[in-house]
Amino acid sequence: MTTKQVPNVVSIAGIDPSGGAGIFADIKTFSALGAYGCGIVAALTAQNTQAVTGIQAVSTDFIALQMDTLWADVRIDAVKIGMLGAAPVIQTVAERLQKFAPAHLVLDPVMIAKSGDALLEKSAVGALTDMLLPQATMLTPNLPEGAALLGQTAPENVRDMRRMAEKLREKLHTTGRRWVYLKGGHLPGSDCIDLLHDGDVMIEMAGRRIDTKNTHGTGCTLSSALAALLPQIPDVPRAAQAAHDWLARAIARSGELTVGSGHGPVHHFHAAWDAQRERGPFQ
Repeated sequence: MTTKQVPNVVSIAGIDPSGGAGIFADIKTFSALGAYGCGIVAALTAQNTQAVTGIQAVSTDFIALQMDTLWADVRIDAVKIGMLGAAPVIQTVAERLQKFAPAHLVLDPVMIAKSGDALLEKSAVGALTDMLLPQATMLTPNLPEGAALLGQTAPENVRDMRRMAEKLREKLHTTGRRWVYLKGGHLPGSDCIDLLHDGDVMIEMAGRRIDTKNTHGTGCTLSSALAALLPQIPDVPRAAQAAHDWLARAIARSGELTVGSGHGPVHHFHAAWDAQRERGPFQ
């Protein structure tokens, strides 16, 4: 019997001390979905469930050293990119990834925290578009992020979302199957529609809005779920639907946690903890 290889997945992102977003949330997600998590620290934040009170840059030389050292030893099956913060960091990460050429590169264009605080300098949007978008195998913006990448207003209906997904797909590299996963959580109404588009196929993933304020780090968590699942589920639409459904359950179960008084985190380990309870303590 052949043992299935566990994928090694790395998050290149910022640190959120509250654990709801950033690398800490990414590694929770990787672990919950059967992947081994690694992390490259690209930015530091002072942050909780209510606000971002400070951002500290990490030197580009040290980011490059982290990446070179990790790749020199560890097989990396997928990369998730989150908060990079500034153009020089984007350039450094893009240059290294051009060299390493990961099979799966999920780009979450983190621009604004759930609290409304800016996480990407406006001057860095062009660098993100020019240097990282062409390398991405999957781009996962929400509607405001998609609007910022395209220099337009955010869609207010699914029809305009479809147009946005098409425009964003045009910015990705043309060779191979590249995907846009456009998140529709900012649309009005009780339905939450996400779109998955590869330039030919447009797949609609429907969901119902969950009545909770615990949505801190949902974008980080979704992109990490995709990075964890893509090496395990070669069929991209099936992997995307699995990530979508898992996140919906993590949001629905978020009320079981009591983390902070603002926008709390989702419950990354809802399924694992259920299984642990069934087995009993320390089994």
